[in-house]
Amino acid sequence: MKRYDPKTLEPKWQKRWAADKLYAAVDFDATRPKYTMLTEFPYPSGDGLHIGHVREYSLADAVARYKRMTGHNVLYPMGYDAFGLPTENYAIKHKIAPQAATEHNIANFQKQFDSLGLSIDWSRSFRTTDPDYYKWTQWLFLQFYKHDLAYQAEVDINWCPHCKTGLSNEEVVNGRHERCDTLVEKKTLKQWILRITKYADRLIDGLANVDYPSRIADQQINWIGRSQGAEVDFKIGSRKLTVFTTRADTIFSGAFLVLAPEHPLVDKLTTDEQKQAVRDYVIATQAKSEIDRQDDKKEKTGVFTGSYAVNPANDEKIPVWIADFVLAGYGTGAVFGDIHDERDFEFLNKYDIPAKVTVVPEDAKEAQKVKDKEYAYTSEGILIDSGHFSGQPSAEARDKIIAWLAEKGAARERVNYRLRDWIFSRQHYWGEPIPIIHCAKDGAVPVPEKDLPVVLPEVKNYEPTDTGQSPLAAIADWVNVKCPKCGGPAKRETDTMPNWAGSSWYYLRYYDAHNDQVFADPKKLKYWGEVDMYLGGMEHTTLHLLYSRFWHQFLYDQGLVPTPEPYHARRGQGIILAADGTKMSKSKGNVVNPNEVLEAGYGADALRLAIAFLAPYDQTTPWSPETVGGTFRFVQRVWTLVQEFEEAKPGTADDRALLVATHRAIKKVSRDIDKLNFNTAVSALMEFTNQLYKLKQSDGFKAGPCWQFALESLTQLLAPLAPHICEEIWQQLGHEHSVHVSAWPTWDDKFLASDTMTIVVQVNGKVRAQLDLPADSTEKAVLASARKDHKVDSYVADKEIIKTIYVPAKLVSFVVK
Repeated sequence: MKRYDPKTLEPKWQKRWAADKLYAAVDFDATRPKYTMLTEFPYPSGDGLHIGHVREYSLADAVARYKRMTGHNVLYPMGYDAFGLPTENYAIKHKIAPQAATEHNIANFQKQFDSLGLSIDWSRSFRTTDPDYYKWTQWLFLQFYKHDLAYQAEVDINWCPHCKTGLSNEEVVNGRHERCDTLVEKKTLKQWILRITKYADRLIDGLANVDYPSRIADQQINWIGRSQGAEVDFKIGSRKLTVFTTRADTIFSGAFLVLAPEHPLVDKLTTDEQKQAVRDYVIATQAKSEIDRQDDKKEKTGVFTGSYAVNPANDEKIPVWIADFVLAGYGTGAVFGDIHDERDFEFLNKYDIPAKVTVVPEDAKEAQKVKDKEYAYTSEGILIDSGHFSGQPSAEARDKIIAWLAEKGAARERVNYRLRDWIFSRQHYWGEPIPIIHCAKDGAVPVPEKDLPVVLPEVKNYEPTDTGQSPLAAIADWVNVKCPKCGGPAKRETDTMPNWAGSSWYYLRYYDAHNDQVFADPKKLKYWGEVDMYLGGMEHTTLHLLYSRFWHQFLYDQGLVPTPEPYHARRGQGIILAADGTKMSKSKGNVVNPNEVLEAGYGADALRLAIAFLAPYDQTTPWSPETVGGTFRFVQRVWTLVQEFEEAKPGTADDRALLVATHRAIKKVSRDIDKLNFNTAVSALMEFTNQLYKLKQSDGFKAGPCWQFALESLTQLLAPLAPHICEEIWQQLGHEHSVHVSAWPTWDDKFLASDTMTIVVQVNGKVRAQLDLPADSTEKAVLASARKDHKVDSYVADKEIIKTIYVPAKLVSFVVK
């Protein structure tokens, strides 16, 4: 019997697949439906692929292989997102150029990709750092600029003092840089910005036409933060202060106004007695990020300006405060506070600000609790103490109050967004140069398209500076150029793009990776259309997904892509934790490197199966080293079964039990993979294999059509998850062509009809037994069997059965007294 040796078997098939170009997608194939399987392409860091990468790429590979076998023209591509901080930080740490770091890291990643046996079409691969790729990233930036969606402005930005670069709001998590975990500061710099806010509504509305789980779609919607409300004007002496509110129905309970510390009226409204306190608070706020300031769990703080405003609804005077939970960029940078908001309720109680209730629930007891100010009532209700609106439902009164205030010239309807325009500049060397030239006469001038790409120069000093300028600013012969418009002296833009630039449109380049005339042939874009399935990490369902949808929608508006959305379906796989349930990190020494599993002799197939078997793909789960040992034993059992079959004597007897087990497995595994239920698919394959062993032991092998069909089906069902061993045993079973281009097996329902039925027996509503009876049993036979069962008899003996209920093929219920 041949021995199963993954160290020999797996490289053999990896080389064969590459030589045969087995996984190359075909443009314009009219004979098969197309299917694009996309994953996030990796940042090629020096640490190489980790076990989380393997989860994403191997599960996506299972889908790609399954779709090929079900008759699809599959494109499963991969590239490298090589610009940005991960590579630059690695280069700085190891004192090598980012270009050299990129070559080193990608070589390591490529070796690992190959060792996993992924069915990737490598003929379409590229790096975002390739000039012939970022030429088109620059070209796309110029399209934004041409349509006034890219502009330059001096703004307060999130600044990472460790990485020495500006960050978008999305890159700040809990006040820290999401890459290096450094506390973020505020800094004022002139920045390039993309008007993503122009697409805020489209980014929300477009979600109605795609297949995203609610947890992904909700992240998008919540981040954009669209609020329907009104602007209301409050008078402060001779001045007017405008606030934004979504609850105009509570305006009669307005107890105070709150301004963002950056609001331009803060200095003007602060009295002399409060100047020092206000100044100190403003300085303290400048050290906080917007994300940190919006944290609902943190203690609410503020300071009184000394001024009072007049509430336009009832002419009552209310104090004006500043507080860091109000942001200058949201709405008008000012809100009114009242008792019907959890945050405001906390603020009122902390600073002992007088307040009154104007909305109560219909329930009298609860209404009294609200009037007694026992808690903040934030739901809809009935208005009280609200002038002529009292007694009206709050939801109905809201628009009426806005209209009433509008007649007084004190309000107007308004829609606001939490989303801010995208800070696009980075003060770093390792990024795409922004294709703009600055001229004293003509201002910002686009680099002519014929002169693209603006190639990043190779330099000795690439470390970021402390000045807020890119290291490129010091390269005089690169910076100093002629103005394309007037021919006079000018300077190149020295800020570079963020790493999100190249990753915002990379999926489109896979359709036409080597085109030097356009970023992609329109005919190929039309053929491939939307990405059919996009599998990636949940941590990227706000930043990357939002950015790429914005780019795509803009390109659609320009007639450059054929669909309004980039991805038809998006799924997010969960994180793999360390074995002890903690997050993997290099500092803790608990990172699992897939190389360790492969070098231990388990092989890629056992590793891939272990990852698929761990848990549902979308759940976070700890790594279990024992699992890969178990899946290795499983593939050995499959291997042994086939070897024994090859040595068995011929036979032709029909074995119904074997056929039933096979067709059930085909149906179960097919449906599980189709629904991305990989863990239950592996479980079903293990169960099927166990059944085959039991049938072999009870009846012996009959090396004829039934066993051939069973083992071929097992091999095909297992192939997407364990491709190497399945390719080998497929050949052993007598096939010349690859199992990965064979037709996926189909089940026959006539083998799925059960010969038995399970009857639940109840006595006085409680389950007392379950009976397995012939499927063709009559009602009389079922009732007799139920009555005779010893478990049931102990509850009905010597008692009168006053009622019997029979639900065919499901239930018998006896009622006794």
